Amino acid sequence: MIVSILDTEIENALSILKQGKLILYPTDTVWGIGCDASNHEAVKKVYKLKQRADSKALICLVNNYSMLEKHVDKVPQMAYSILNIAVKPTTIIYDNPAGVAENLIANDNTLAIRVVKDKFCEQLIKQLKKPLVSTSANISGQPTPKSFKEISEEILKGVDYVVNLQSEKSDIKPSSIIKLGNDGAIKIIRE
Repeated sequence: MIVSILDTEIENALSILKQGKLILYPTDTVWGIGCDASNHEAVKKVYKLKQRADSKALICLVNNYSMLEKHVDKVPQMAYSILNIAVKPTTIIYDNPAGVAENLIANDNTLAIRVVKDKFCEQLIKQLKKPLVSTSANISGQPTPKSFKEISEEILKGVDYVVNLQSEKSDIKPSSIIKLGNDGAIKIIRE
């Protein structure tokens, strides 16, 4: 049996994540700093590396609707409609998240979650069996890198593993972000 580079990278990243460490990885949008979203200490490491106040929430990635439903008290029907028609990766902020590290949850008891369509991310999350933190690979306040080459040395040295896939991808953009309240309120945070 031939083991693909994808399989090897998933195995390597999985090993690091299970140890509560950080990875730098390609997502369906920008390069992300990631960790196990249920590990409080790992999440603290992400905030420290980004030099970001832990009052600013991070995004979580899930691999399907079933995992989404497991980590949100009640997914509004509108979320499915938005996700089914979205033409670009879309992150939705949900009320009453569950089953993630408490330091991931915003002060207003919300959490930003994206259902990924990227093959590497989907498979990694499937094997981790937990959501994955995804925050842009930059120090807080600095521009989001549009390619792997733009990622600072500080970030590269601050993670425990750099996934060796898609490093040539360029001009990548962050996801759209929409806040959906259980009260029916809809707010576009980033187009």
